[in-house]
Amino acid sequence: MSDPMRRPAFLLAAMATLAFVLLPAFAEARPGGRSSSGSRGSQTYSAPPPTQTAPGAAQRFDRTATQPGTPSNAATTAARPGMAGAAATQNRGFLGSFGGALLMGGLIGGLLGYGLFAGGAGFGAILGMLLQIALIGLAVFFVIRLVRGRRPAVAAGPQQGYAFQAQPEPKAQGGLGGGMKGAMAADKPALAPVSIGPADYKAFEQTLVEINAAWSKRDLAGLRAIATPEMVSYFAQDMRDLEARNWRNETRDVRLEQGDLSEAWAEEGQDYATVAMRFSMLDATFDNATGAVVEGSTTERQTATEIWTFVRQAPAGRWMLSAIQQTG
Repeated sequence: MSDPMRRPAFLLAAMATLAFVLLPAFAEARPGGRSSSGSRGSQTYSAPPPTQTAPGAAQRFDRTATQPGTPSNAATTAARPGMAGAAATQNRGFLGSFGGALLMGGLIGGLLGYGLFAGGAGFGAILGMLLQIALIGLAVFFVIRLVRGRRPAVAAGPQQGYAFQAQPEPKAQGGLGGGMKGAMAADKPALAPVSIGPADYKAFEQTLVEINAAWSKRDLAGLRAIATPEMVSYFAQDMRDLEARNWRNETRDVRLEQGDLSEAWAEEGQDYATVAMRFSMLDATFDNATGAVVEGSTTERQTATEIWTFVRQAPAGRWMLSAIQQTG
């Protein structure tokens, strides 16, 4: 086979390899991994109503243990065997992705007559090509880090002891509760509405802080006390992905800037509440070997807007984190 005929195989193998190598470079490491994970009971596959804090549509779940049309007992049921593991493969470490890249590149090349088993010359050529692609991937990775490091910092204002501010109208103001009236009107007729008060909003804000604190300490026992078994399984997987790169992530000084209720309902003896929260933090990922910051910053605050769903055993149980969804 002539060299010109081998070029398409070379290019396709290179593109597949580059795609797999670069996947970890775009991953975010804070709790939830900037993905949508968890369950919202019977509403898992229904988009939560928009709020003034999060006017855009919530993203669909990337990882969930709930099957379509099957309500789940989120507060007591762990992720189904195989579900969390299969979904978590979307966010693997560098070595796992690079291994997949080698396999994918070899398979594509093999299908097109230029695979790993095409002879000694083909084997040496594709190894050289893979090495070049890996180096390009690393270069792009460091460029992404440099660009992220130049994101503007958030002005740090005085920290309030309690962010909730009850409002007579659903206006865009700081703290949870601003969009409660509009959200209650959007409750689905088939679901029993649940009244959410100041004590509940305070619990949501406190859980936001506690989740980040436990995540930063890699404290799975602490996470089990405030999150469902399904969410803990995702946090554990994300920690393992970071450890595969010998990294750790810490989110410090988390402050709720604004929040409001999307919807609240009861089903099968459990209360659910979905709230939109915009919060700021110091978000940094460290290299365990050197202690150097490889992502984020320890001095420049970053903001995030996410939709969190909480569940409790009605009527007086503790609110537990059941899902995190990204917006936009």
